[in-house]
Amino acid sequence: MKKDFKIYWTLFTSTFYLSAFTFGGGFVIVPLMKKKFVDDLNWIEEKEMLDLTAISQSSPGAIAVNASILIGYRIAGFLGSLVSIIGTILPPLIILSIVSIFYTKFRDNAAINALLKGMQAGVAAVIADVVISLGNSVIKGKNFISAIVMIGAFIATYFFKVNVIYIILACGLIGAISAYFRKKSDRSTNIE
Repeated sequence: MKKDFKIYWTLFTSTFYLSAFTFGGGFVIVPLMKKKFVDDLNWIEEKEMLDLTAISQSSPGAIAVNASILIGYRIAGFLGSLVSIIGTILPPLIILSIVSIFYTKFRDNAAINALLKGMQAGVAAVIADVVISLGNSVIKGKNFISAIVMIGAFIATYFFKVNVIYIILACGLIGAISAYFRKKSDRSTNIE
């Protein structure tokens, strides 16, 4: 039981800490989760983190909460997902409660506005880092279809302004078809 408590406590404190110091949306928390759960704690493999991120993004709701649910469940089951959800939602709840009390003073404060503008630049750098590191892992995996899908999704979004929902559905369909043919070729290889 002591080991279980340690896992739950580490899961709670990790998600609480990550959520407390993540500004700029859910995509910012992804590289921090990767660093914590893949690099530092070695609880999850990098490829699995990439898969969890994709599922988190394509599921309804906030990506940070979705990722916490999946990581918590992967590490410690249903109770782990509850612990990680609580750790993820408490910091914004506390921060927004405080901000709402002092909202009028924050709204007109030039220093706070300058601080938030500076944070936007930091957030852009963190998101660029996540795209580069996770994109490199796809390319290094030498999976030709995944690399083409990644590049195609970027082109469709950036240049043609295709709705993200259509891109997610198309990528899911391509992934399902690819998995079907991969499984089919594995079966035929095993028969021979």
